[in-house]
Amino acid sequence: MVALAAAIVGGLVIGPVSIGTWRIIGDVFSHVGFGHTTLTSTQSTIIWQLRAPRMVMGLLAGAMLAVAGGTYQGVFRNPLADPYLLGVASGAGLGATFAIVDVGHGVSTPTWTPLLAFVGAMAAVTATWLIGGRSMRTGVGTLILAGVAVASLLTSAQTFLQQQSSAGSITRVYIWLLGSLASSTGWGPVTLVLPYVLVCIAVCVAAGRALDVMSVGEDESRSLGVPVRRIRFIVIAASSLGTAAIVSVVGLIGFVGIIVPHIVRLLVGTSYRRILPLSVLFGAAFLVFADTIARTVIAPSELPLGVVTALVGAPVFVLILSLRRPVAV
Repeated sequence: MVALAAAIVGGLVIGPVSIGTWRIIGDVFSHVGFGHTTLTSTQSTIIWQLRAPRMVMGLLAGAMLAVAGGTYQGVFRNPLADPYLLGVASGAGLGATFAIVDVGHGVSTPTWTPLLAFVGAMAAVTATWLIGGRSMRTGVGTLILAGVAVASLLTSAQTFLQQQSSAGSITRVYIWLLGSLASSTGWGPVTLVLPYVLVCIAVCVAAGRALDVMSVGEDESRSLGVPVRRIRFIVIAASSLGTAAIVSVVGLIGFVGIIVPHIVRLLVGTSYRRILPLSVLFGAAFLVFADTIARTVIAPSELPLGVVTALVGAPVFVLILSLRRPVAV
């Protein structure tokens, strides 16, 4: 909670335009009926139309990606599972590439890109499930292999589209693929993804007890009365839907879904009843911190958010692996 509060304050206060911490905090309190604001109209616009929507989108994206990574690691019993395991990234990438290269004819298309990215991500996960998850006897290994096959096919199609496009279009595709919260100007994108994210996070967190039971193995879980296939379908659907909604707006952001559950697991143990809700908080704080770095370190320009999360996440992940013994998940 302390990390999350610090991330929220930092997301509102830190930026190329210096306003003042206490003036911003006073403005926040004035919106709930305490005191009065000392900000000018321009400063208020910067806070409430630029920084606040971007900060809230970072909270939603970090929370969703982190809890999706934790649930994937639980349902697949694989510590390297992440929210993009079943083809979400490749499907969203293909949809966004099609929007930028074909529909937009090389012109930025803010309306079509999120829509087609979302459709592509959900189509990829659906194809993976139809190929590898329909049978009652299907194990998680088959589902993972199906996800690898679907992802490879869609990535090849995306590469083909890029080869047919102009250099400017390729640049825009790569910017989208590296992820950014810069598109979260105003509250429109936030209200678009908010219902998906809240529902999907609630479903994932509620599945924590079932994931604890499933960690002993599928056959043992069935013998204890756990409907393994139904829970697996619900958890994968919720994680994939929430991830697709986030990815369609902010692009692909790596490492959040891998390192955050691992950090939480180091602190509270291997029970998913504790890992998943804490991953929501840690993931939200981590991504807002990363975005604050991305938009200030080379201001007035900004780094792609995926670059920052990789630069921070990869060393942390290596450090975690070097300092701990492997644990069953």
